[in-house]
Amino acid sequence: MTSRQSSSLYMDQLGSLTFHQGVMEKRLSKEVFENVMGAMDGKGRINPLYGDEIATAMKQWAVDLGATHFCHWFHPLTGKAAEKHDAFLDIGAGGHVIERFSGKWLFKGEPDASSFPSGGLRKTASARGYSCWDSQCYPFLWKVKDVVTLCIPAVFFSWCGKALDLTIPLMRSEEKLGQAGLRLLHLLGEEASQVCSTLGCEQEYFLLPKDLWQARPDLRMLGRTLLGAPPAKGQELEDHYFSAVPSTVLAFMKDVEQKAFALGLALKTRHSEVAPQQFEAAPLFERSPQAIHHNLLLMQIMHYTALEHDFACLFHEKPFAGINGSGKHCNWSLKTDTDMNLLDPILLESKPLLFLSFLTAIVSAVHRHGSLLRASIASSGNDHRLGGNEAPPAIISVYLGEGLEKLLEAVENQREYTYIAESMRDLQIPTLPHLLLDTLDRNRTSPFVFTGNKFEFRSVGASAHPGKAVTVLNAIVAESLDRLVDLIEKERAQGAPLKECVLRVLQKELTKSRSIRYLGDNYLEDWRQEASLRALPHIERSSHAFLQFTEEKAHSVFEGILSLEERRAQVEVMENVYAHTIACEAKLMLDLVDTQIVPACLEYQTLLAKNVHWMGVSVGGLSIQTKEVLLHVSESIEEMILRSKALKEELVAALSLTSRSQAYAFSDLVCPRMNALRSTVDALEKKVQDSLWPLPKYRELLFSL
Repeated sequence: MTSRQSSSLYMDQLGSLTFHQGVMEKRLSKEVFENVMGAMDGKGRINPLYGDEIATAMKQWAVDLGATHFCHWFHPLTGKAAEKHDAFLDIGAGGHVIERFSGKWLFKGEPDASSFPSGGLRKTASARGYSCWDSQCYPFLWKVKDVVTLCIPAVFFSWCGKALDLTIPLMRSEEKLGQAGLRLLHLLGEEASQVCSTLGCEQEYFLLPKDLWQARPDLRMLGRTLLGAPPAKGQELEDHYFSAVPSTVLAFMKDVEQKAFALGLALKTRHSEVAPQQFEAAPLFERSPQAIHHNLLLMQIMHYTALEHDFACLFHEKPFAGINGSGKHCNWSLKTDTDMNLLDPILLESKPLLFLSFLTAIVSAVHRHGSLLRASIASSGNDHRLGGNEAPPAIISVYLGEGLEKLLEAVENQREYTYIAESMRDLQIPTLPHLLLDTLDRNRTSPFVFTGNKFEFRSVGASAHPGKAVTVLNAIVAESLDRLVDLIEKERAQGAPLKECVLRVLQKELTKSRSIRYLGDNYLEDWRQEASLRALPHIERSSHAFLQFTEEKAHSVFEGILSLEERRAQVEVMENVYAHTIACEAKLMLDLVDTQIVPACLEYQTLLAKNVHWMGVSVGGLSIQTKEVLLHVSESIEEMILRSKALKEELVAALSLTSRSQAYAFSDLVCPRMNALRSTVDALEKKVQDSLWPLPKYRELLFSL
């Protein structure tokens, strides 16, 4: 088989396990097919009268490929995918069991909502919840060995219609963004019938040998090492980034790519990341709801495929202290149904007002709602990562690059300026061609970066459900677009020409939002001081960010997306998850210290003491240095026990508090106690005899592939 034939066969597998357009066209009547396609394009609803025909075709397709069960696959407020499997079974005439799947089952599921977090939107005594097919995403087949299940992407809500998932607000934000985008397009004389956001999620992750992962209870249960001294070599040589991928990891990557491909997710990029045993995968761009659906699927594929290859796949934002953590860089843009990227600077050549208006609206949105954007990426895991010279700090700012920055300054000051997106580079080597390169540099230190024809929201954590961040981004931009149109129309009411009105409004808005734009290094302390002078919010701990969802400024942002009651519920869920996560970490840390670390250290102390006694009796004296080893180890053990006791007391006090106070207590009081205890344990790890230390060390975990 030639490589071209192999590639063709690989491409033919795209979406082979999805009930995609081609399958539907063959299995549905023309009228029903066109109705479903219209709904998938966001141009109407599926006619409920067509439900049984769609369900029958979908069931037969799934059964032909080995499926015996179906489920509604949805994203509750846990941020993880959820599913409940039902067989294609029913009772037919005469009481016989028959194979059936109806339109009713397709459109509506009724899972028990009692154990999902709801923030008070429902009570345990009234636990009914509903799932409903999200017709904008293709149903797919999930295979585990010889078990095949038809998974139907769905939304999830309470019996009284309140959103209990992360998909409903995302879809509403897309609708609001589309309407606002069309208002601006039509005002500027552009023909389009739809505006939507597009997304590409770069997914970072770590791989560990499964046996080492199983030997670390903290990694196995919570995804990060609660204890562990830094190894002699970490990432300081910067030799892992883009390094050759080990053959065992390449086999894993290939398997993931093929499984993802069959589920309609095309992965374009794979490479080694900065930290040892850290890697990244990046897909092709799609509309945001589909991209988020696929990102959750990708994480699920990677988790199970890693185990099949005797690896463990870690998505925690900071599995290992002292080296880079993992993010999920969300590359976001806007496009029309005419396939025009509204953030492509090429528009400056023919539609400068269009490009500048959308760019200004986005910058203004981030300026007005930076704190809300910070809240959208808040989690206990991300607190370990943000601002650690590996991820942007918690201060939200925008990087546009020197060329665009000069262009916006020219608009502010009513000057002429020609933006050049690309320029020719000559490397002064006769055998190499002249290259047309971007004039825009990248800034890895900024949380919100313009990267040629899109914005990269770099602050999203690797384990996060990207729907929350994208919903907020869509919502603040939608509000900003509407506000921009309102201002332009107000200017036009005075009788001035459209271009003059637009430029006048852009000038004012860019001047107001200038403080959010920054071209420098966001890691430096100088930026923290500069940001303070600019009055930019700096919410370091996530526990103090959650309330941004219910601030008065957020009301207009979430209008039509989430009610105040729904947002309060989400805040309560986020606070509870935050507090419970740190509580689990503290409990496990204490358990490891009490049952493994203290006994190992005491055993080593006993060996030292016996040696000291033997030396004193047999040799007739000890060196000062020998005595100091025992004394230092003994003092460190005493310090560890005292700090463990202090953590226990702080943990008990925090657990006695309620929701918000509890989140603050864990963030501000328990975490510092955990850090203090860890520092003592990690110092002892460097002194205790290697054979006695009960946990695999960083040098084993990070250099084992």
